[in-house]
Amino acid sequence: MTSMDLIGKVLQAVVAVGVFAGVLVVLLLFLDREAKGLRGLIGRIVAAAVVLVLTLTSQLGLLDEVGWMTDAVRQAIVVIGWPLVASLTIGLVLEAAPQRIRRPARLLVHLAAAVAIVVTGLIVEADGDTTKGAWPWAAALALSICALLGYASSRDDDSKPMLVFLVPAILLLTIGLIYPALRTALLAFTNAAGEFNGVDNFVWMFTQQTALVTLANTIVWVILAPLLSTVIGLAYAVFIDKSRGEKIFKMLVFMPMAISFVGAGIIWKFMYAYRGPAQEQIGLINQLIVGVGGEPQQILQNTPWNTVALIIVMIWIQTGFAMTVLSAAIKGVPTEQIEAANLDGASPWQRFTNVTVPGIRSSLVVVVTTISIATLKVFDIVRTMTGGNFDTSVVANEMYTQAFRAGEPGRGAALALILFVLVLPIVIYNVRVLNQQKEIR
Repeated sequence: MTSMDLIGKVLQAVVAVGVFAGVLVVLLLFLDREAKGLRGLIGRIVAAAVVLVLTLTSQLGLLDEVGWMTDAVRQAIVVIGWPLVASLTIGLVLEAAPQRIRRPARLLVHLAAAVAIVVTGLIVEADGDTTKGAWPWAAALALSICALLGYASSRDDDSKPMLVFLVPAILLLTIGLIYPALRTALLAFTNAAGEFNGVDNFVWMFTQQTALVTLANTIVWVILAPLLSTVIGLAYAVFIDKSRGEKIFKMLVFMPMAISFVGAGIIWKFMYAYRGPAQEQIGLINQLIVGVGGEPQQILQNTPWNTVALIIVMIWIQTGFAMTVLSAAIKGVPTEQIEAANLDGASPWQRFTNVTVPGIRSSLVVVVTTISIATLKVFDIVRTMTGGNFDTSVVANEMYTQAFRAGEPGRGAALALILFVLVLPIVIYNVRVLNQQKEIR
């Protein structure tokens, strides 16, 4: 018997023990509902056995025949697996310790395993094998979050079932959110060749003329689009409130919300279409200009009015959203307050500014912040109508251009970080306002 055959037999025995332990867990769940401690112990044994088998088989190359088992995946399993096996094994030993010692000790062990994953990944990368990127950090963060949740849920038996729902969600967030975010953050400090270049990408962003124009355009978008969309939507909601054709009027304004940004961009590109002075205009805007005796204009090429023309498309789409939310909020203002204002002799404008607006303040915050976030992320309209040419680019479009067109993923990642920094204060403010409203209620 060769050494590989012996290892294979041992692994088969471990798998058999794991399957047997899993069957025991199922039987205990249905036959002995009081054996909670034994179920937890067997569950940890099964978890440790599974991780150990997966790590060993990956390191020994026994899974090379599997299609998805690449060198990078194998190394990731090994780097993550051994610290995890160690933490699970120590956790099994800690089962013999008192409860007041076991809980914090198990938390510290898992956090140490998270640190070990990062350190091991950095050591392997320093040896020059492969570039690890952000996945060790993502795995360590996911393990730390799971450890904290386990610590919180181990206080009593009623809190433990929440792990069944939270751990899969954390794993999915790690794959779809945490890892890409960390990877983007690391990529922002590299050049086109993937080499570390410090803050050169951010220096480029705030010194090059094209990048400065992009940032200026984004600021103009964030100021005009949310402000005008909210003002127009609020005015429309007030004017049609309790009117005879209110439902039809709302439907007409809300219809653009059902159109995608790409579809809206194509529609308005035809609206702005330009032909020479000697030709018949097919764009509605230029036809109106010619109809009043003016010369047709290349609206999408004339700076800076082309940026304003693009912002109008965003306002056209978002006004329906603002009108719908604010109309519902207006109907929620207590009629007693409005009647009291009437008895005090308040004019319609005074009733609006002193009664209606304070009553819908939380809805106004939601509308403004939601449209602001959507405006910061706007990409489709600019890409469809101008492609970012003629000084119309914004951060999201420039991020795509640098990362996928210019071959500068580092600059694209740096722009993505700037976009995140711009969105973050708006989200924090929105959450704070909503929490304040909950406290008042």
